[in-house]
Amino acid sequence: MTDTTATRITALGQTICRYGLVVVLAWIGVGKYVKMESRTLIEHSPLMSWVYDILSVTTVAYALGTAEIIAAILIALRPVSARASAAGSAMAVVLFIGTLSFLFTTPGVVSAHAGPIPVLSGLPGQFLLKDLVLIGVAVWSLGEAMTASRSAPSSERFAAV
Repeated sequence: MTDTTATRITALGQTICRYGLVVVLAWIGVGKYVKMESRTLIEHSPLMSWVYDILSVTTVAYALGTAEIIAAILIALRPVSARASAAGSAMAVVLFIGTLSFLFTTPGVVSAHAGPIPVLSGLPGQFLLKDLVLIGVAVWSLGEAMTASRSAPSSERFAAV
């Protein structure tokens, strides 16, 4: 395999990662307006359960959905603005940290044990585990966008890549 082929495959993989993250974030965000809400997950979280003392379940769902949609839009702007993409990626990292914390606070995540190894339930365990990969993609996207933003001359920081 030539260096050119490897470079093209890497670029394709990066594009799939970035815009796959955009689709997942936007889809989940829109879902919060339709039917998906995170009450079961949030109400067991010592970090976030307080939110239902001040906001309704619907308001929390809409706020999270809006944050996810905004993050997706900002990440998708990478060809136009590395800074906007970095901001969206940072938002996604924070959102995924919150979701990953539910792995440790939500009852029913572990359904059994295979010796010393916990076996995750389909819901919520395996559902939450996917965010480990998503946070990795968001961290990569954040680093790439920050690097592009810093390395480009100020007049080119918002130019297409």
